This record gives sequence, structure tokens and C-alpha cells, in this order.
Amino acid sequence: MVPQDAIIVVAEVRQARVADLRALLATMTWPYAPGAADPANGILPFGAYDTIHFARFVVLEDNTLGDRAPYPQLPKTEPIYLCLMIDCDGDATALIRRIAAECPRLGEVFAFCSDWSGGGDLARWLEAHRTRASASYVNWLGRTVLQAREEATLRRLLREALPRVKSREPQQMLAELRAAVSPNATLSPIPPTPADWRWRNLIDFLIPIVIGLAFLFFFPFAVPLLVVAAIVVAIVLRRRELTDPIVEQPYDAAWVRELRLQEDHDVTNQYTAMGSIKPGAFRLGLELLILYGIRWVARHIFTRGQLGRIGTIHFAHWVLLDGRRRAFFCSNYDGFHEAYMDDFINKAGFGLNLSFSSAIGYPQTDWLVRKGAWREQDFKRFQRRHQIPTDVWYKACPGLTARDMARNTRIRNGFEKPAMDDDEIRRWLAEI
Repeated sequence: MVPQDAIIVVAEVRQARVADLRALLATMTWPYAPGAADPANGILPFGAYDTIHFARFVVLEDNTLGDRAPYPQLPKTEPIYLCLMIDCDGDATALIRRIAAECPRLGEVFAFCSDWSGGGDLARWLEAHRTRASASYVNWLGRTVLQAREEATLRRLLREALPRVKSREPQQMLAELRAAVSPNATLSPIPPTPADWRWRNLIDFLIPIVIGLAFLFFFPFAVPLLVVAAIVVAIVLRRRELTDPIVEQPYDAAWVRELRLQEDHDVTNQYTAMGSIKPGAFRLGLELLILYGIRWVARHIFTRGQLGRIGTIHFAHWVLLDGRRRAFFCSNYDGFHEAYMDDFINKAGFGLNLSFSSAIGYPQTDWLVRKGAWREQDFKRFQRRHQIPTDVWYKACPGLTARDMARNTRIRNGFEKPAMDDDEIRRWLAEI
């Protein structure tokens, strides 16, 4: 398989030029679908790169700095940034270099940034401004854009051929479908997983396990101290939950209407939100620990279509900014915005609490995992207030949900399987 990678470039924008930057970014989108990228736009034609799953340009302009009022130790102002985020197959560094070489007009976008003067080495500048997500999620590790497109075509061909099949006996139906579709169906072999990635992934998987086992083996006497420390952390956490300032999150109907203009142009939607982290070493340390846990389980456990009980997210990233005072979150999800939020609240509310309860304005939690997101209306006001417009958003496979892609992979597996019994064939036909 070809593992996915991400490009996340973040650069400060001259505040006086934000409106001009947004106007230029708008030329990359369809006039009838605000925010939706024209794949053949003249600045960065995303559609010309068959390894890009999703991409976005977003001006990271924080609407919630006023929520810092109860925390005078935090700055009253922060920079505005431009973020280019691309989820791709294979090595992201190679893709950056290719884009920089083939898209000279990309410099026009970054000319609004405070330290890009033009005429320099754009690839090197992009690498210098590249940042790593603290946690990332990929719906299906190793499924490439090419694979998703070919499998979607296979299903379409099978659906077209199915009404012409005369037999009703499962084995004969399978044979007729294969004969009808095979001349037109292209299914590229799944490439082998790079050996260096396998080793890095194995080491990443083992690090927390080895550290934990080594600690238990070499310092068994410290286990009671860890229990005491966990109790102390829980007590401090509960005290913070009861004493943290409650910051009202008003519902702004006009703002929500503006956000909705960029939604529902496809079966998949974009989401970008940003805000401030509650100050202090305790909250930041807890957030870093939680994000490490999210990163680890997303990379090693939830790699086949489900993040816990949620199966509608394609890619997601959690990124820290400004010396870890702020963070932004980006995702690509299937369905309507309200359904996306309801899905999380009903199926993984504790996960929302873990991920975002360190943010200023988040609904009050109990012991980190209770209440919080289950204060439904408070949470929905919080997330809409922190959401910002995604100026340009690209999706490589319009019309396909994450579940569609999983189904298409199952169809491909059945199509290529040397033999199936009658019951397997019936289940396979039902997928078509």
C-alpha cells in the first residue's frame, strides 16, 4: 500500500492585505459554489495531481480572541495566518517540490504573507513554513486516489451490466458479470508498502508499549507513586473544571448563514475551527498527552474506515499555533453539518471532551469525559462560534462518501477473489 501524508503550510499574513488575499483565493473557486475549488484553476490546479485526496486554503483569522478576557495573561491580539493543507498519497515533500515547480502563480497567493518577497525558492520557502499536526486521522490507511476512482468505476460498470445478466444462479451470474466487465475495468495492483515506512510505523507503535513495560520492570516500586499522581491529576482537573471561567458562546445567525454558504455542495463537507487553549502548564500538558493518544490510536488502531463508532470522516488534523496558545482543527466529513455534530455527540461525546475541553469557552465537563459535548446546545454554539470559512476546498472524488469507498473496496475484493460460494456471491451482489 501507499501510506498517506499531509502538507500543512502555515504562514503569517499581512493584516492589511487579508481582504485582497481572500479575493484572490475566491478566483480559484466556482462562482456558483462558494469555497468549492475549480480543479483546473490557474493558480493551483488540484485536479492535475492524481495523488491529492483533499486540499484547502484557509485564512486562519480567529473570531474568538475576545473570549480571552477572563485570562489577562494571554495576548489580546494574535497573527492572522494562511494555511495550505493537502492530504496526499506518498511522500508529501516530493509533492511540494512538484507543485512549486509547476505552479508559478502560487507565489501570488503567498505574496500576501509577511516574509515572502517573491523571486526566491518557493519550494524551500514552503518547506520552511511546513508544520506537523499534533494528531491526524486517515479514514482508510493506504487507499490511494487512483484506487478509489478505479473501484468506483468498477461498481458503475457492474451496475450497468447487472440488468443484462440472464442467469439467476449465483455462480453463473458471477461469471457473466466478470466476462462483461473485465474488458473495460482497470484495477491497478496494490503496490507494496515501503519498507522504511513499515519500520517507522512499527517503532512508533512500540514506543509507548516498550516505555510502559520498561517502567514496570525496572521501577516497580514507582507504580504506587503513579497511582497517587493519577489521583492528584484527577483532583486538580476537577478543581479546574469547577473554577475555570464560563465564557458565553452566543449564537450568531448571520455568521452561521455565511458558513452555510460553503456547505453541502457535495456529499462531503469541509470543517475548519480555531481557538485558544486555556493557559497554564496543566491544561497544555493534558492536551498534549490527549493529542498524542489520539494520534497513536488513529495511526495504529482506527485505520479501516471507523474512528471509534464514527465512519463519516475522511481526514482530520489537530494543529497547534503560537507557542501552543492556539490550535486549529480541520476535517473532511460526509453528510450535513448538523448530522456530523449529532453523530459525534451521540456516539463519541467523550472523544469531543478529550479533544477540545482545553479550549476556552468549551462547555463545562465533569471529570473530563462527562457533560461537555452532551450539553448539546452549548456545544453546538461553541463549535459554530469557533468555525471559520474555508476559502478554497478541493475533493478528488466528488459524490463518494467514505462508506461508498469502503463498499467499493469490498466489491473489488469479491470481483478479484478466485472463488466464492453461493452465499458470498449473493452478499457481493447486494453490495452492487
